[in-house]
Amino acid sequence: MADHKQAKKRIRQNARRNQVNRSRISRVRTFIKNVEVAIEGADKEAAQAALKAAQPEIMRSVNKGLIHRNKASRKISRLAARVNAIG
Repeated sequence: MADHKQAKKRIRQNARRNQVNRSRISRVRTFIKNVEVAIEGADKEAAQAALKAAQPEIMRSVNKGLIHRNKASRKISRLAARVNAIG
C-alpha cells in the first residue's frame, strides 16, 4: 500500500479517472447499440439519425483518449456501411 502523500493522492486520482472513463465508454456503447438496434429493425431513417448522433460521440471518445482514432474510424465506417446496406 502507498506510504507517502503523493502516492495516496495518485490512487485517489486514478480511481476518479477510472470512474469517469468507464461512464464515457458506457455512453459510447449505448450510442452504438442504438444504431445497431435501428439497423436490425430495418428502419433506414432511424438508423441514419442514430448514426449521425453516434459519430460525434465516438470521435469525442478519441479526443478524451478512451479509444484509438483508427478504431473509432473503423467503427463509424462499418456502421455506415451497414446503414447504407438497408434496402
